[in-house]
Amino acid sequence: MLQLYIGNKNYSSWSLRPWLVLKAFNLPFHEIKLRLSQDPQSAFKRTLAAIGAPTGRVPVLVDDGLLVWDTLAICEYLAERFEHEPLWPQEAAARARARSICAEMHAGFTALRTHCPMNIEADLPEVGRRVLAQEAGVALDLARIAGMWGELLAEHGGPWLFGAFSIADAYFAPVCSRIQTYHLPLPPDVAAYQQRVLAHPAMQAWMAQARAEHDFIDFDEPYRTRGAAPAADAGAGSSAAKDL
Repeated sequence: MLQLYIGNKNYSSWSLRPWLVLKAFNLPFHEIKLRLSQDPQSAFKRTLAAIGAPTGRVPVLVDDGLLVWDTLAICEYLAERFEHEPLWPQEAAARARARSICAEMHAGFTALRTHCPMNIEADLPEVGRRVLAQEAGVALDLARIAGMWGELLAEHGGPWLFGAFSIADAYFAPVCSRIQTYHLPLPPDVAAYQQRVLAHPAMQAWMAQARAEHDFIDFDEPYRTRGAAPAADAGAGSSAAKDL
């Protein structure tokens, strides 16, 4: 069975994407959640080193000894591995467009990702207002995302970016979470799409598990200092590393 190594569900945006694809399409896999850690001697580092992960980051997919790392590579592998499942849009032009926007997300929107890191259990409207006022790049990223979503929803008729749910929707799920955490403004039609993503059963499952972690990781908390000290490093199944 496929094994997917992921980080804390509250923080690990890159882990969310392939996990959501697997869950949304009911693909069989075993989840191994590792607690995020920057310590080179942490159980996270030891666990990933033990399986031969070259980057020391999550997510990592293992399939019968084959390691696939990097979120986009994992999603592409799943699309080939389960070729009869519509993980990408079926029409060639739409599929190319979906890959393009995923690559854009993968390499871009650095202002939004930097200043509004994923933090599912947090509610930070005041931070969102301040960031939008002080960081021009965040507003530009948000405008690009809203325009992209609106254009694709209009072109394909919704309810998802390319009509049916696909890797593209999973790829922007962490953005939908960020928008909720920081109360970032969206046009009504685009906000409705964002809420649909958050309401997807697989996304609901991830968010519920994120809120249940009760694990405060300081290096992923640029705006808060509250919370209990991180739990003791406890090996595979409870420790991880920064995934960005």
